[in-house]
Amino acid sequence: MDENIIEFIPQKPPMVMIDKLVYSDDKKTETSFLIKEDNIFCENGFFCEPGLIENIAQTAAARQGFLVKKGKSDVKIGYIGAIKNLKIYFLPSVNTEINTEIIIENEILGVTIISGRVKCNNKVAAECEMKIFIENNI
Repeated sequence: MDENIIEFIPQKPPMVMIDKLVYSDDKKTETSFLIKEDNIFCENGFFCEPGLIENIAQTAAARQGFLVKKGKSDVKIGYIGAIKNLKIYFLPSVNTEINTEIIIENEILGVTIISGRVKCNNKVAAECEMKIFIENNI
């Protein structure tokens, strides 16, 4: 799946933290992102915590965008309602690629609960659960 990621997410540069939608179905979505030195979340040669969190959230947004685009609807804005069990194991360095996977744990009353995991060089860099609200449902 080699899609123009901007079609699937509401964010625009410099806030785009995913490059490619690798895979998406009803329960799982995977993205990749090459960390560049000029990224707004890079500091001292590393991709910092807010960037990792935003990367997970944008992977969830890409899933939603992919689903609505299949239905020929407009991409909606989502908001992080809560982050739970956040674990940052290490900060990926500049010029490395991260791969992110989100799993849908539950969807109810316009709220999506996901678990997300960011990997760099096949090692888990960060993971968490997020509660996400979609604009039309709040």
